[in-house]
Amino acid sequence: MNANRDLDATWKYHNATKHSYLSLRVNPHFLDWENKPLLFKIYPTLEVMRLPKDFRPTGVSALEAIATQVPANEERVPTLDELSQLLFFSAGVTKSKKHPGGETFFRAAACTGALYEIEIYVVCQDLPGLAAGVYHFGAAEFGLRQLRAGDYRKALVDATGGEPRVASAPVILVCTGTYWRNAWKYRSRTYRHFGWDNGTILANVLAVASALKLPAELVMSFVDSDVNSLLDVDTQKEAAFSIVAIGHTKAEVKATPDIAPLQLATVPYSRGEVDYPAMRQMHEASSLGTAEEVVAWRNTRLALSNPQAKGELASLTVPSNLPADAIEQVIQRRGSTRRFSPEPFTLEQLSIILDCATQPIPRDVSLADGDFLNDLYLIVNAVEGLKPGAYYFHRAEKKLELLKEGEFRKQAGYLGLEQQIPADASVDVFFLADLQKIITAYGNRGYRATQLEAGLIGGRMYLAAYAQRLGASGLTFYDDDVVNFFSPHAKGKSAIFLVALGKSVKVRL
Repeated sequence: MNANRDLDATWKYHNATKHSYLSLRVNPHFLDWENKPLLFKIYPTLEVMRLPKDFRPTGVSALEAIATQVPANEERVPTLDELSQLLFFSAGVTKSKKHPGGETFFRAAACTGALYEIEIYVVCQDLPGLAAGVYHFGAAEFGLRQLRAGDYRKALVDATGGEPRVASAPVILVCTGTYWRNAWKYRSRTYRHFGWDNGTILANVLAVASALKLPAELVMSFVDSDVNSLLDVDTQKEAAFSIVAIGHTKAEVKATPDIAPLQLATVPYSRGEVDYPAMRQMHEASSLGTAEEVVAWRNTRLALSNPQAKGELASLTVPSNLPADAIEQVIQRRGSTRRFSPEPFTLEQLSIILDCATQPIPRDVSLADGDFLNDLYLIVNAVEGLKPGAYYFHRAEKKLELLKEGEFRKQAGYLGLEQQIPADASVDVFFLADLQKIITAYGNRGYRATQLEAGLIGGRMYLAAYAQRLGASGLTFYDDDVVNFFSPHAKGKSAIFLVALGKSVKVRL
């Protein structure tokens, strides 16, 4: 049996990393600020090629960019300027603020704890302004460091079992997760955060690619060891998590040069790293070992049952006249709301967020039409035109089913790890998934895909909220208490993610 089919691994990890009222008190964690990791990966021996920042405005609204996919039916090779724009608005440093304790850096996409553990690598053919190669994107300098010279895309074509969109992509992005950078704060639960934080970046990647008229597809199925070898990452510290094919070319991909170990020096993240083996064990258990496994995984089709509504229904009301702020403007003003006003926003605004966030995702996960791995449950605290209460979102019908009516601010705050943010928010969106069905179909890799999807949908919620001058914040939660609150409707499901939505109140750093 291959590692991906040892399904006990998912349950062992997921159950061991649950939060509960008791676990946070029995096993408290205190941050060692003197050992906080460096927020950037730096290769000190490699020269940085600075990227241009004189971006051409796309003129495409954020909401249109989220909802639109560019078909791959004609030659579309990104220029260096377009690649730079894509990288900046996905993982670049958009602003920073100095304070007595140092400096806080804000990136284009939200990240748990602002620790930015996701790294991006570029594998490309010759582009206008950039030679073919394997590059690491340095967010600190906003530049590229070349790890390998030459066209290595064939290695990724082979690693993805000949995935057609990868084979026709002039640019391929590989996202990795760095264990320690996030585990410093979140310990073994960090592997869940890989999905959330990679997902928010991918929400930006797909939206900005759409605005630039570049076809893009998320690829979750690949031979992990082959991709890690190409990037030459130390898999005890960092591992490939997702791939995105960008652009389209009809030219055949050439044979790959030899892939020899690079043994490149990197700047240490901390004076010492604490090892949390459970993360690596989960990643290894969700890895695919051969191209045949990859193809079989990608050809697996899952149809998740959609429950029939039994309660009172409210229809989404998406207006025809949508906010027109460009995707670049929205990303640059996006933040993670630290304080919400308890005042309401409108059903139309909530409808826009839910509708945009649940548009089809271009990806290699084969699901029945309209299906997602995650179900959305809501605690509505203050929405004009909607009763306060707990709801289930029927995506296909675009309706909200009232599960129980009532004021649940106190419960929302408790479920969100006893924080004030979800208590004050107008709406709290809880992501729940039927992990048993998902991993039975997809193996442990399905767990990785579920966490990533949650982060991507959550990232779209951020963008759709900020496009309407609202706020959003991704949060963690008390796992089993979330499921119990939404049961019996949610019985048998697992809590995956939480996004709070509302009107922001500015807080000074």
